Amino acid sequence: RLCHPPVSFPSLCRTHLQSLGVITDDPFLTETNNTQKRKLSQKRKTQSSIDGYLSPWPTYTSGQTILHNRKPCSDDYRRRSGSWQQQTLGTTKPRYLEQLENYLRKELLLLDLSTDSAQELKLQPYREIFEFFIEDFKTYKPLLSSIKNAYEVMLAHQREKIRALEPLKAKLVTVNEDCNERILAMRAEERSEISMLKKEKMNLLKIIDKKNEEKISLQSEVTKLRKTLAEEYLRYLSERDARKILIADLNELRYQREDMSLAQSPGIWGEDPVKLTVALKMARQDLARTQMELNTMKANFGDVVPRRDFEMQEKTNKDLQEQLDSLRDDYKEVCKEHEMLLQLHMSTLKERDQYHSELQEIQRTSTPRPDWAKCEDVVAGGPDRWHMLAEGKNSDQLVDVLLEEIGVGLLQEKDFFPGLGYEESIPPFLRFEGVVENKKPTKKDVINLLKDAWKERLAEEQKEKFQDFFLNFLERRFGPADAMAWAYTIFENIKLFRSNEVMSQFYAVLMGKWNESVYIKQKETVTQLLKEMTNVDSQNEGLLTMEQLSTVLKSTFPFKKEEKIQELMEAGGWHPSSSNADLLNYRSLFAEDEEGQSRPFVQQLWEQYLEEKDDYLQELKQELGLELREKVTLPKVREALMTIDPKLDKQTLNSYLSQAFQLPVTELPEEAEEKTEDIVIQLQTALERLQMADIRRMGPREQEPVS
Repeated sequence: RLCHPPVSFPSLCRTHLQSLGVITDDPFLTETNNTQKRKLSQKRKTQSSIDGYLSPWPTYTSGQTILHNRKPCSDDYRRRSGSWQQQTLGTTKPRYLEQLENYLRKELLLLDLSTDSAQELKLQPYREIFEFFIEDFKTYKPLLSSIKNAYEVMLAHQREKIRALEPLKAKLVTVNEDCNERILAMRAEERSEISMLKKEKMNLLKIIDKKNEEKISLQSEVTKLRKTLAEEYLRYLSERDARKILIADLNELRYQREDMSLAQSPGIWGEDPVKLTVALKMARQDLARTQMELNTMKANFGDVVPRRDFEMQEKTNKDLQEQLDSLRDDYKEVCKEHEMLLQLHMSTLKERDQYHSELQEIQRTSTPRPDWAKCEDVVAGGPDRWHMLAEGKNSDQLVDVLLEEIGVGLLQEKDFFPGLGYEESIPPFLRFEGVVENKKPTKKDVINLLKDAWKERLAEEQKEKFQDFFLNFLERRFGPADAMAWAYTIFENIKLFRSNEVMSQFYAVLMGKWNESVYIKQKETVTQLLKEMTNVDSQNEGLLTMEQLSTVLKSTFPFKKEEKIQELMEAGGWHPSSSNADLLNYRSLFAEDEEGQSRPFVQQLWEQYLEEKDDYLQELKQELGLELREKVTLPKVREALMTIDPKLDKQTLNSYLSQAFQLPVTELPEEAEEKTEDIVIQLQTALERLQMADIRRMGPREQEPVS
């Protein structure tokens, strides 16, 4: 073993200080250091701003700075801390420090701080104090100089930035003044416009008053004319009766004259011939005068009929008019029945063709009917859950249920999904390279998440695309790190569960098969229907009679056929054997189960909407009279839409054309423009685009006149 001689503590401190370069044993270096100290002392004495010397304070406390490995809570630590504090309180401030502080205080008092560059001037004394430190402490001069230079460079950089921002500040003030002037000008213009509109309103009110006065005067004049007309009518009636009496008197006189002539005939031959000649002449004159009066009477009263005949004809005419009105009403009813029968016939033919094609397809690909009871022991949950899943479903729907059950198991086994890349054909919310984690949520969690997404989408202004919104929604909900993993997880779930109403509708909108307006309009329709039922329920008991339900459905959907209303009522719980006075809990029609599935009433409403859209587009295709591969122009589509739906307003028509031809509404040409013939598209493409949008009938189609 090597033994070392004992070393004292002062020698160890000296060795340590020599290693740090603080002291040295070299005589030459010692002499050099002493010379430098003397020069530094002389230089400090010659400085005009600070007349003093460096104090070695606190040299006697240098030993206190050595850190000891003591616990803060130990008694030894408290004793040493107390003794150190007592020694510190006994020390006084160095003289050199006091001189520096006095110099700084005097320089700050001499500064003029009222100018704009007050902060710059205030910094100068501190800079000089720092330079004194640099000059006095030679050992640390390079480090302090580098610190000072770094701060100077930073200050210069900040000055340049401030100098560059000065014009922007002036420009901002100018722009602010211009905006204020514009606002004042616009307010003045609005005030003048408001005053002009008020004057125009007063003038229009005066014109309305004047027109009302004219209307009152005209009504009084019409009343007076009616009274005069009635008096004239009575006068003409009395004159007609007087003429009839006169004719009767004339006939009576003629008959009396004939009787007198017959009574005097035996004695005519005994009369004087001259007298007879004169009598004959007078008789001929009377005959001519009577004939003239008779012609005048015929001319004046040739078109006049007796009152009795007139009243009989009037009564006959009234009876015939009533019969005609009754026949017209019967004819209208027959026309409506004929139209309904034609529609029923067309729908029957359509169903027959569909059933025939289905029958042929079944006959071609018919296989033995599967035994679905075998699935009871395979599906999770046993027979009870399988019966619940299979209730009311056909074979095709049961196959979807089985695929979903199989897919759920496979989906839960996956821990990661492979990324699809960054190609443009990939939706934005699936663009990722690598693998993402399968979050494995439950079906209920996915449905609640989709409902929250719809609520947030309906609450915002809907400026961004739905796919971008979906990704942003997931980033806000789960953060940017987990958003892509949740996007892949939700996408795989909604792609699998096609039988779920919430998931299938969200998948269709997300993949662009439907416009989101289809979902929004359907929700608004359901909400409006519930509101109408609530308004009818005056007692607010949640109950309606079947008659009230039928009335609400007909008023809310005026263009639905009677059989469609019947289907909705049956879906709501009405049966042909039930009475119209039976009560129905209408609020239960709009309830949803745990998985977001609607009641049969709302599902039937949705299915009818899809059928009506298909019929509408089929009617449009028949009106165009073209094959699916043929091209169609914009004017023809506009004309066909107005033909099958005359009540279509211009805004809705333009939205349909914009959807079909993929043109903004503002760029759609008017009907009179010639360039509309240049806009063509394949009919099948136009119908597919319209199928994606919310297409509804605005009014009934005008019926062709029956010959």
